[in-house]
This record gives sequence, C-alpha cells and structure tokens, in this order.
Amino acid sequence: MIRTIFLLLAMLWALPAHADELRPGYLEFTEKTQGAWTLVWKAPMRGGLTPQTQPILPDNCAFEGQPGKAVSGIALVTTTAVACKGDVSGKLIGLSNFEASQTDVLVRVAPLGRQVQALRLTPAEPKVEIKAKPDRWQVARTYFITGVEHILFGYDHLLFVVSLVLLLSGFWTIAKAVTAFTVAHSITLIGTTLGFLGLPQRPVESVIALSILFLAVEIVKRKPDEPRLSERIPWVVAFGFGLLHGFGFAGALNEIGLPESDVPTALLTFNLGVEAGQMVIVALSLAVLELLRRYSAVMVSPVLRFSAYAIGTISAFWFIERTFA
Repeated sequence: MIRTIFLLLAMLWALPAHADELRPGYLEFTEKTQGAWTLVWKAPMRGGLTPQTQPILPDNCAFEGQPGKAVSGIALVTTTAVACKGDVSGKLIGLSNFEASQTDVLVRVAPLGRQVQALRLTPAEPKVEIKAKPDRWQVARTYFITGVEHILFGYDHLLFVVSLVLLLSGFWTIAKAVTAFTVAHSITLIGTTLGFLGLPQRPVESVIALSILFLAVEIVKRKPDEPRLSERIPWVVAFGFGLLHGFGFAGALNEIGLPESDVPTALLTFNLGVEAGQMVIVALSLAVLELLRRYSAVMVSPVLRFSAYAIGTISAFWFIERTFA
C-alpha cells in the first residue's frame, strides 16, 4: 500500500505543468453549399499527435486547393475546401496514423439542412461512420464521456479534489464541498462559454495551481482541536476556488468546440461528466484511506503529511512554471 502511494505521487511529479492536459483534437466537417464542404482540423500541440496524423475523408470526397494553416492557442488549425460527390451518409471519416496518440478527437459533421452530428475518435477507433440520422443521445453521450475524461486526466483539477478528500473528514462534508466546487465551476464554465464572462487563460492557470497549494498547506497545518477556516466552512472555500477552476474548464472546452445546435445539451452533459468523474476520484481516495486505516492505522498521519508536501511541491512548481515560463 505505501509503495503504491509513493509510486502514484512520483507519477504526479512527472506530469506536465499546464492545466487541463486533456485537450482533445477537433475535426469539423461542414457543408457550405450542395457538395461543397469545409474541413477544419484542430490538432493540439500536446497529446502525441504527429504531422502524419491527417484527416481521412469519406471515399466520395476530395480535397480542393491548398490548406490554410494557423495557430490558435495550443493547437495547429488547418482549414481545407473539400468537394463531395453525392451523400456522405454511411461513409467513414477519421484520422490516419492516429493509433499511437494519447488524446481523443471530437468530430462535428454538419450536412446542409440536416442535423449536426457529434462523433468521437479514439486510438482504438480512428474512423467513425457518418449517420444518415444520428440518434438523439449522440451529443449527450459524446460530451458526457469528454467531461469524465477531463476531470480524470485534468491533473490540477484532479489534485484539487484529492486534496479536499485529504483535508476533510466525513463523507457528507466532503460531498458538500465537492458539490459546491461543481456548482461554482459550472457557473463560470457556462458564463465563459456563452460569452458573458472571461479571464486570460494564463493567469487563471497560475491561480489554479495556487488553490491546490493552499489546500496542501491547510492539510499540513491541520490540528484536531483547532479547525482551520477551510475545515469550518469548506463549501465556501471550495465554491470560491471552483469559480476559478471553471475558467480552466472553459479554456479546454473552447479548444474542443461545441455543436452550435446543441450547446445546452453539450454544456449540461459535459458538466455531468465532470461531476461523475469527481465522484469516482472521491470514492477511490476514500477507499485508499479506509484501507490504510484498517491495515496500517499508524501510517495514516505520515502518509497524509507526505502526500500534502508532495502535492504542495508539485503545485508550487506548476505555479512557477505557468507564471514565469
């Protein structure tokens, strides 16, 4: 058990310094006029994609002219005109040389006068079929899975939730704090995505790292007979920091893109996916702590302290990296 914890912490130390490391690629295939399409390929600069990872068109389509290229945020965006003969329903769209990637790719297909489709490519399934009539749960399913993956692989958000579990006692206390965190980041996520709110991404990432450092310090300084502010009103602290984390979620979601005709569904299911992922983290963290208490109770306090120092060191490194790099 102790060896496993040390191994996990060592892996965390090796994680990249940037927030929201889950940055799926985005492939948009839109029909402008009958048979004339535009393909937009947004490839994140991190995630294992190579220059050889390129879009695969339906077999009745072909590229036209030279592609336009630009850098947007942390992604390379390629825009190309495409001509298609006949209907693309039942045809495959995907990516070549994608099997070794460490990221997923969302695909948005918008035929003229028909329902927009939201599909998902993975290294195990690098091609997907364009449906003649997509099922009503397609967008919801795609963005729910994306939300779950985002919290599980968004390292700073994951560490924040783990830190709440290490700091607080009692399932319901932890549940209330995590729920407050969810409500808060949902507010800023929705507000930012819809254009009502906005903050520069780089300072937000730095402050998110500081929020994790704050919780690590609170864990180290905790005393059983002297509850600290974060223990007396944990939901308020979680809510405040959740507002900041919401801007981080929004930055990642903007990189992914939203289906214009299904923005409410995509936002709702993305948030539900994030919440489901958080509950998985809480359950696993509590299970590890309970096993430790049962089989090596004397080690609980040293492990908590070591974990807090490790999390604090990692978050301090992230803050320095994001602020001065």
